[in-house]
Amino acid sequence: MSFYWAEADDGGGTVPVALTERRDAFHRCMRGTWSATPRCIALQGEVGRQVGCSIYPLRSSACRDLHEGSPQCHRARQCWALPPLAMAAGSQAA
Repeated sequence: MSFYWAEADDGGGTVPVALTERRDAFHRCMRGTWSATPRCIALQGEVGRQVGCSIYPLRSSACRDLHEGSPQCHRARQCWALPPLAMAAGSQAA
């Protein structure tokens, strides 16, 4: 998922620019998310067991908008051959 470039700390935002890569003139993404086997550089732990974001309070709007059980969550879980989760209360379907 991409986010507006100014969300990185070199643009006045909070996301550490060293953990991002440029997608185009206006967007960045977290390193590793556009690789053949996507995995965000800020994701710690073992997928399918227990994971966490190492920059959680500094994360981008794309990450803040991702909700447990949402369609985006289902797509990410499919990439790792994990079963879908029920949509969390307060989540919106996209």
